[in-house]
Amino acid sequence: MAAPGVLQRSVVSPAGRHSASVILLHGSGDTGPGVRAWIKQVLNQDLVFQHIKVIYPTAPTRPYTPMRGALSTVWFDRWKISNDCPEHSETIDSMCQVLTDFIAEEVKNGISKNRIILGGFSMGGGMAMHLAYRYHRDVAGVFALSSFLNKTSAVYQALQKNESVLPELFQCHGTADELVLHSWGEETNNLLKSLGVTTSFHSFPNLNHELNKIELEKLSSWIVKKLPMETAVSNK
Repeated sequence: MAAPGVLQRSVVSPAGRHSASVILLHGSGDTGPGVRAWIKQVLNQDLVFQHIKVIYPTAPTRPYTPMRGALSTVWFDRWKISNDCPEHSETIDSMCQVLTDFIAEEVKNGISKNRIILGGFSMGGGMAMHLAYRYHRDVAGVFALSSFLNKTSAVYQALQKNESVLPELFQCHGTADELVLHSWGEETNNLLKSLGVTTSFHSFPNLNHELNKIELEKLSSWIVKKLPMETAVSNK
């Protein structure tokens, strides 16, 4: 199924002047409004900033092999939910192009690439890593919550010959995650670190495949550190 050029999205506008953006990608089967509502439930408020717009796009509907080909809102297809199988390159690459156009929209609106962070939950975090480390190495940072890359990921191959400065990776994972194993996330982090990515990895004891408040508060602090408020330039 062809991905539409324009993605639906839910947006949390900044409280003040917009000078940076976060693009947060949901997990498989979810939607932009769905993950926004989940975050709001966990934090008791939206993930909101004084100067940063938070954008929650919704993946197009496509047949999803782990659900026996049933239609689902997923960023790409998988042969199975495992880190030990090939990636579904065709759907990953086509979605990277759709999301590249999405990033270009923000740039057209006056937000430079080094003022944009890409990230997501589960499959959304995997998609963000493909997007940033293969195509957009000039973004401000990447975050991946309960996410992983396959052992032979195209991301690792793309970074083999890299000599440029890479965006920092902020990763979180629950130790009790039974869908995306904590060890898969840890292995992803270690491999990216070995390829020159500056990384942090935060483990959350007894957390399953879900978000929690401390994790989102850590993420919020990291986002502000990577995208500080710009000081007004004086014309004196």
